[in-house]
Amino acid sequence: MDCELLIRNARLMTCDPERPGAGVIERGAVAISGGAIVWAGVDGDIGGVKEASRVIDAGGRLVTPGLVDCHTHAIFAGDRAGEFGLRASGAGYLEIAAAGGGIAASLKATRLASDETLIDLLRERLRLAAAGGTTTIEVKSGYDLTVEGELRMLKCVAKVATERDMPRISPTLLVHVVPPERKADRDAYVKEICESLIPKAAAQALCTAVDIYCDEGAFTLDEARAVLGAAKRAELAVKAHIGQFADLGGAELLGALGALSGDHLERVGDAGIAAMASAGVVAVMLPGACVQLRLPVPPVEKFRAQGVAMAIATDLNPGTSYCEQLPLQLWLATTHYGMTIDEAWLGVTRHGAKALGMAHVGLLRAGAVGDVVLWKCGHEADVPYRYGAANTLVDRVFRAGLDMTAM
Repeated sequence: MDCELLIRNARLMTCDPERPGAGVIERGAVAISGGAIVWAGVDGDIGGVKEASRVIDAGGRLVTPGLVDCHTHAIFAGDRAGEFGLRASGAGYLEIAAAGGGIAASLKATRLASDETLIDLLRERLRLAAAGGTTTIEVKSGYDLTVEGELRMLKCVAKVATERDMPRISPTLLVHVVPPERKADRDAYVKEICESLIPKAAAQALCTAVDIYCDEGAFTLDEARAVLGAAKRAELAVKAHIGQFADLGGAELLGALGALSGDHLERVGDAGIAAMASAGVVAVMLPGACVQLRLPVPPVEKFRAQGVAMAIATDLNPGTSYCEQLPLQLWLATTHYGMTIDEAWLGVTRHGAKALGMAHVGLLRAGAVGDVVLWKCGHEADVPYRYGAANTLVDRVFRAGLDMTAM
């Protein structure tokens, strides 16, 4: 068997579910051909690979799957640094939103931005994400809140998704909040989302999933049920922001619908956790937003006890987690959330991929996509330990066998 890329002599983190923990092989190797992994295992067992176009000796350094960021709001214009200052002075998220800040504050800049501006901003953020090891990233719409505006955002995302020097994009239609100009006809707005926006996005293949913000100050449980029901009828996957500020029963709804993930989860009860566990719904942890908003830590121990897969994401957005890179989130997950090193790494690889419904991403084994990160350190604990040095710790990032650091 020949291959295009062979990385040898590595501390190989496979994240293979058939191996314990994060599936580390002390002296491992991985071979890639045609954009896919054709072999991964112990270096001494590599006899099946006869020739390789490119061979890299890792010198005992860490090699992992490409990182998966399964929850971002990476396409938007403007910023909300002023709100950061207000929160530093003690103002709360809901208080700022009620005064006209929050999500509503991002609407004007995003609506006024040209397609070219939105695309350039998205590219810039994705390049930073890739520099920190991300090869697959979810990008949500949600900062226009009109039918045509949300479709425009998704079309901009689709354009960037065709570019080979960008991380692989999983596009999501986000039903974020009711816009200020529609609060007087809220029911009509929800109906428009269900009967116009979702069917149009599905018909144009602009998204693979629909997300809704079901929480205090956003959409009610009944509204979420209607929106996600419309998504299911359109044969789109479903997920939701739930339990960040209040437990409205969103986790139980997601369990009943067989959702991909429930995200945030600072306030979710035992019944909701049991529903997620029963249905295999991934719990997506967003520690950057949790810490910035001074919220309680999600019930990690209960998720662990119930066997719920836990993913970790940046929640890249202009208001509560302006962070493009996952290594910082690894640090927060292992310190602030009390997750183990293995749990954290699975959260940004295999479990992050599960939250996107992508079975062949986020792991190193034959048949998986050839996404690999070669690090400048020798142990998986080094990355969260040196959380401020993500860019200097990454040596090479390969997406489907292509060296993104050389593009």
